[in-house]
Amino acid sequence: MTAYTSEKPRSAGAAPDLSEKRVRRYAARHFGVAPRAVRLEALTPDASTRKYYRISAERNPSETFIISLYPAPFHPGDNAYLDVTRLFERAGLPVPRVIDVAGTQGIILQEDLGDCSLARWIEQTGREAEAERRIEDMMARAIDLIARIQQVSALAAETGSAASRLAFDEDKLYWELNFFYDHFFGSLRHEQFAPETEAAIRADLQAVAAELAARPRVLCHRDYHAMNLMVDGRGELRVIDHQDARMGPASYDLVPLLVERRLEPADDAWVSARQEDFLRRREALGLPEIDRKEFGYEFRLMTVQRQLKATGTFSYQTGVVGRGEYYEKYIGPAVATVLRAMRAPGMREYPALRRALENF
Repeated sequence: MTAYTSEKPRSAGAAPDLSEKRVRRYAARHFGVAPRAVRLEALTPDASTRKYYRISAERNPSETFIISLYPAPFHPGDNAYLDVTRLFERAGLPVPRVIDVAGTQGIILQEDLGDCSLARWIEQTGREAEAERRIEDMMARAIDLIARIQQVSALAAETGSAASRLAFDEDKLYWELNFFYDHFFGSLRHEQFAPETEAAIRADLQAVAAELAARPRVLCHRDYHAMNLMVDGRGELRVIDHQDARMGPASYDLVPLLVERRLEPADDAWVSARQEDFLRRREALGLPEIDRKEFGYEFRLMTVQRQLKATGTFSYQTGVVGRGEYYEKYIGPAVATVLRAMRAPGMREYPALRRALENF
């Protein structure tokens, strides 16, 4: 499951697509009703290749489930989402309950956590003093979950989880930065650099990837922003979209939670205080102590990489997929956050990359 919203309704008389027919047939068998008695709500995943549907039966519309529909059949033993779900459940991490798997149909049936992501919850909570206290409490819980995920690093290796065999190595980090280059400078801006300028920018991107790849690794969710944390009906935080979990720098998940998908840059003092909260929580869980200054440096460097990666996704969704109404507004703030991190004292220059971003 991933963060989602309701699809725009089809025009009157439009025929359901083959995916919807497949979901309806599966749901009818699950509920023991005729296909016409199934209620189906198509949901729009957040830049995902999977499709999502909320299903219920007309006889009991309040009992809803989520179907994750994959583009092709899969073997349950080889499915990354199921693998990481089993790992997280074993560790007591709050993920949606998997109810049924129909791999030959490309379907996973899951608990429905509703539509209230942490991002939406924060937006609806307000900004008065009591609301701010509640938001800080929820952020503390989200930060605690990052530390708890990192605590699962050894268990991931012991159980043979695919997450322990994947990593943010130099190739992966550089691939993401190349994706940024191709779609921010290419698909979105249609920049034409001289060969030597392009080579210099790519060399800076490679240097970012190489330095981060050399950092010690722990288990990371991989996309830990506020749209991928759900607030369930009891007010508890639940982790979704965890199928890409892998080993990476300790700062990796904290960066998107604190600075990603913001229309205004996060306050530096607030970010520093949340970093300290995170390091203290790690230590309370018995994880190795991390030098504060080193972590601050890694966090800024991770901000550069992660925000460029996110900018690549936003640019692709805007310039290629045509979903700019959802994503384009985040591009400018993300670039501004990267430049602020690059300009911090003690940071490496990356002059070609910095000049190209400053011209945005």
